Amino acid sequence: MLEILDTAGTEQFTAMRDLYMKNGQGFVLVYSITAQSTFNDLHDLREQILRVKDTDNVPMVLVGNKCDLEDERVVGKDQGASLARQFNGCTFLETSAKAKVNVNDLFYDLVRQINRLTPESRKKPGKGGKGDRKKCIIV
Repeated sequence: MLEILDTAGTEQFTAMRDLYMKNGQGFVLVYSITAQSTFNDLHDLREQILRVKDTDNVPMVLVGNKCDLEDERVVGKDQGASLARQFNGCTFLETSAKAKVNVNDLFYDLVRQINRLTPESRKKPGKGGKGDRKKCIIV
């Protein structure tokens, strides 16, 4: 089971954001390809996640959303790919929630990353209970 928490628009709850980050197992960092400011905020956000998690090995996917709005693009695909390389080679995808492009793929990739880091002793096959949930944070 995958528990997804969307923190978009919670800038006023910064103390809660640290708690979300501490408890989250994987992170989707999303920016709009039509808004440079959303892209510019990602470096600080990633640094906050790494600080709160106290590790550099955090499952993460960088996502440029709204790829269906190519004529309104202000953040190039090459900029996203370059930032993903700076982020220790994390996965980079462009998506469209509206057109359903790459949405499933981003979650499949993130869950694979989480599973690779989850020790076998913590995996409880067949339980299906609350302890089996993977927490994915979308910021």
